[in-house]
Amino acid sequence: MFAVGLGKKDQARAREAKLAKENDSVFANAGLSNSISMYANAPADDVELEEFELYALDRIKILKAIDDGLSTGKKGPEMKTLIDSKMRECGLQTTPPRDYDVRKDEVSHFALRMAYCRTDELRRWFLQNECTLFKHKFDGMQPNQKALFLKTHDMGYQPVDDAEYTDEIKEGIRNTIKTFANKEVDEIMAKGANGFYKVPFEEVFDLVRSRRVFLAGGSAYVPQKDLTSLVVGVFRSRLSKALAMTSRRWAQHVAGEEKDRLAPVIMSLSKRYIGRDYGKQGADGAVSEVITLKDLNKAAAESFPLCAKHLFRKVKEDHHLRHEGRRQLQLYLKGIGLALEEAMLFWKTEFCKKIPAEKFEKEYAYAVRHAYGKEGKRVDYTPHTCMKCIAANPGNGEHHGCPFKTFGEEGLRAALSGMSIKPAKVNEIVEKAKGQHYQLACGMTFEATHEGKTIDAGVQHPNQYFQESRKALGYAKGDGEGEGVVSPEKVPVTPGQKAIGVN
Repeated sequence: MFAVGLGKKDQARAREAKLAKENDSVFANAGLSNSISMYANAPADDVELEEFELYALDRIKILKAIDDGLSTGKKGPEMKTLIDSKMRECGLQTTPPRDYDVRKDEVSHFALRMAYCRTDELRRWFLQNECTLFKHKFDGMQPNQKALFLKTHDMGYQPVDDAEYTDEIKEGIRNTIKTFANKEVDEIMAKGANGFYKVPFEEVFDLVRSRRVFLAGGSAYVPQKDLTSLVVGVFRSRLSKALAMTSRRWAQHVAGEEKDRLAPVIMSLSKRYIGRDYGKQGADGAVSEVITLKDLNKAAAESFPLCAKHLFRKVKEDHHLRHEGRRQLQLYLKGIGLALEEAMLFWKTEFCKKIPAEKFEKEYAYAVRHAYGKEGKRVDYTPHTCMKCIAANPGNGEHHGCPFKTFGEEGLRAALSGMSIKPAKVNEIVEKAKGQHYQLACGMTFEATHEGKTIDAGVQHPNQYFQESRKALGYAKGDGEGEGVVSPEKVPVTPGQKAIGVN
């Protein structure tokens, strides 16, 4: 847990742990990779608040990529390639690992532990994806490194040595394996003593109950390929308990004592969008084509995501939208490249079918100019991200938010069918939405309406959906960021702060 607001005992404990780690020469002598950790003790270093935030955002990118990969059914080699690529991109995988990377790994983990400890849903998401990341790292270790890691973290799992790998033990293991993996028995046994670990039998009750391990002298002889699941289980159990403790400490200390400095950063992390800024005009956010008012109906039919399509249809039907819906659509249209003059004409034309022009100028024109940064504080507001849309809870008569979340099953089916999506595909998309995988459902909608083409990075932003659609339909060329990939976010803007200690 980070030391801010937690008292001197916690800070002292972390400094002792750091000193012990520095003095432990076993790691260096055996070549154990420091890139894997059980995260029992947080680093006791001082971390600048901006650095703290950047580290956390990089780890979110990795965990988000893992979550997307698992949700889309990636397994084995595909997941390994995905995680390796994302870790290299985010500076958390080098060979050998540098001190900087180890520090970044630890700081980012404990930062997100605070950010994701606050609700059951956040804890489940963090736990699942951290365990997948841990498994990936553990699988990449050499046998001698695994043995030292288990010994260092006092798990009681010991590699079998040649002296105790007697003919009797060997035969017992072979006969056990034959009962559930007869085709693999020769491959497993070929590794000899190095292919097995002795584990206290009470820690593998499931394997004992299903007779998948050989028992002798109170120990279960577990094949090396099954060891990973046991270690990940220990990691999951310890992290789950740590998250519960962090949640209590957050409520008791950090949320109140750091409410003006650290707490706002922590609370924003779980909601942070980490893709391109589609509201800025220029290289990072500009689209390759200019959308004008005469193009808008055709572009809406071809390339709008369901959220923008629904808002666009409602304003055409009702000639009105409530504030949140207007705001969401105004910023979206700004993000696809509709100029302020064109946007003003669009809103005035639609609203004035129901109200006098004077009323529009008095009550609604200001908000359009404000969205473009021409009124008030003249802030260049950015379009809503998928996460912001999903977080919305529209009331009766409101139409903002994410339709994959807010529509009922029949309403969603009708909307998807209206996009000429085949019934079988509609069923798949609806099931994905019912499982609360709203962005995946949106990605499947893209695929169904673009002849099987996909958004490689997954749908993260309504304006990203639009840009990828225009590319797929041949209206725009890639802009150098890589097709189908959302570029990393620029350095987050955080007011300058003093360094903070971590524990």
